[in-house]
Amino acid sequence: MRETPRPQGAAGDSGSGLPQHRPGRAFAHTTGASGSGTPHRSDGRSSQTPRGVRQPDQAGRLGTTPPVPRPPAFFTALFGLLPIVLCAALFALVSQQVATGGPLRSLDERAGRTLFGRGPEPLTELLADLGSLPVALPVLAAAVAYTLWRDGARRRYEALAAVLAMAAVPALVVPLKALIARPGPLTDATGYYPSGHTATAMVAYGGAALLLLAYPRLGWTAPAAGVLTLATGAGLVLRGYHWPLDVLGSWLLGAVILLVSSRCTRRSSARTATGCNGPS
Repeated sequence: MRETPRPQGAAGDSGSGLPQHRPGRAFAHTTGASGSGTPHRSDGRSSQTPRGVRQPDQAGRLGTTPPVPRPPAFFTALFGLLPIVLCAALFALVSQQVATGGPLRSLDERAGRTLFGRGPEPLTELLADLGSLPVALPVLAAAVAYTLWRDGARRRYEALAAVLAMAAVPALVVPLKALIARPGPLTDATGYYPSGHTATAMVAYGGAALLLLAYPRLGWTAPAAGVLTLATGAGLVLRGYHWPLDVLGSWLLGAVILLVSSRCTRRSSARTATGCNGPS
């Protein structure tokens, strides 16, 4: 094999000579062609180019990282309204079936006749009474008073929204009862859809829970409100005071009321916070 010729020079000169630059090799700290003393770069720029003088790329944009895009406000608002629209649509469907005697009403009446009279009467009567005004209203009033006592004016809009949501129950339920005029399970009297006791229980207990969830130690009020609302509906059906769809329709209506109330409260609180923190 042919050996590669070694560079000329004495063996003793290997440690004393300076390294020689080879053609075609780039050194990291070789000065630029202009002799300015700046590190060499292939694009002729310094290693620390200020952002303001960066050259645009091929698309004409500066060579900086673009901001992270946010979803349009329209889609954010639409996503927030989706639960309200869904509950309202289901309530409209159930109401239409009850009013016109559709297939759901026939199934509902068969199921109701099967469930009536089941369970201990004292217990089911007690559960049904959970939706009465003398029982449910004091719970909501206590939650409103506690919230105002703890936080005062800072949460006055939330307390007011809970009261208005409770006032909306008879304002909506009474006309619907008269319009649909559904007969009761064990009577010829009409006006049983939707169930006023169920709607009262859901809005009163649910509104109280929404107020008290702001306090970490009272987080248990949310599941308690759900249990009380379900227990009220079960007691009303088992005692024969309402058909199952009467209760289901009131749950959907109560959900719409609470969701609208909560959404309006959040928007009012956000506007108040913006006004307080904005420039004077």
